[in-house]
Amino acid sequence: MLKSELIAKLASEYSHLRQEDLERVVNVILDEIGGALARGDRVELRGFGAFSVRQRNARKGRNPRTGEPVKVPAKSVPFFKAGKELRARVNGGEDPEAR
Repeated sequence: MLKSELIAKLASEYSHLRQEDLERVVNVILDEIGGALARGDRVELRGFGAFSVRQRNARKGRNPRTGEPVKVPAKSVPFFKAGKELRARVNGGEDPEAR
């Protein structure tokens, strides 16, 4: 689903709200999540999942075209872990990690 599709779906479900306002709300939420991750914070949305930042160490890589070794610097990458309720919903009501 694209961000524009999400906004259109929200506009159809909440017809009493203007589409411009819904677009602003979606943008604020996504900006806040991105800002929190940029600060190194964790964002948890109960029932949906958690966004966090993971560190990747520096390593030696290879240029696929020439095969030459290349230094790949350390970096931070965003990471998402789906919550229990989302996993269950995607798998037809059953949590595959439940024991």
